[in-house]
Amino acid sequence: MKVLMINGSPRKESNVQLGLDEMIKVFESEDIEVEFIQVGGKDIRGCIACGRCSELGKCTFDDIVNEVAVKFEEADGLVVGSPVYYASANGTLVSLLDRLFYSTHFDKTMKVGCAVACARRGGTTATFDELNKYFTISGMPVASGQYWNAVHGAAPGQASEDAEGLLQMRTAARNMAFLMKSIALGKERFGLPEREQGVFTNFIR
Repeated sequence: MKVLMINGSPRKESNVQLGLDEMIKVFESEDIEVEFIQVGGKDIRGCIACGRCSELGKCTFDDIVNEVAVKFEEADGLVVGSPVYYASANGTLVSLLDRLFYSTHFDKTMKVGCAVACARRGGTTATFDELNKYFTISGMPVASGQYWNAVHGAAPGQASEDAEGLLQMRTAARNMAFLMKSIALGKERFGLPEREQGVFTNFIR
């Protein structure tokens, strides 16, 4: 089994990273392969709604988004971690996720998603909700912990003192491992749930 982890922080030694590292320990103990990508410091433009991805099968801007797409398709689960900026996820990360989820047309059903937020004090739940929306629009089960998946810290390294936050990271990772393994077994026996043809409506009368 394989998990793709994306860190939206621009800092290599970030508190987000401390939370993700706690998860990696669990994944390794569960014999789950981890591939890690840090995107927060990269130059990633947002989606321009050109629609070219429907023709190309990938984003028209051939950058790290298309590289991540290949890894995402191969993975059984996706962890996305972000620092909190104005009660929201890192803008670079959001640009990547918008384009990644919109331009990829492979079936994401039953890939497990897990969001992680990190803040000095507030905004973690808003960021957590924001990140989970990418998973829930895609038929991806969401891995939760014993509380919302967040760690707290301002200065570098402070998240290592957040005992409750680190507990959430370990719990979310264990739950994610369990979900991925259970879904793999379920696929073998029952296959994936039936997917109906999409119906697109608006509210213009």
